[in-house]
Amino acid sequence: MPRPEFLVERCKGCELCTRACPQKIIKIGTKFNIKGYRAAICVDESKCSGCTLCARTCPDLVIRIHK
Repeated sequence: MPRPEFLVERCKGCELCTRACPQKIIKIGTKFNIKGYRAAICVDESKCSGCTLCARTCPDLVIRIHK
């Protein structure tokens, strides 16, 4: 089963991954990272299809998909 990993401290909260996810399981979290941004998180890893659209869309290479 695929598992997304987010490098939260690198995320700038641009929300491109939230729009790219066909499963709509990526949201912007409520906690701030060290840079002061609210980072993207996966709200339901069990629904991840492993398509990697979120990772390919991220300009900061924040997301990795482990298969």
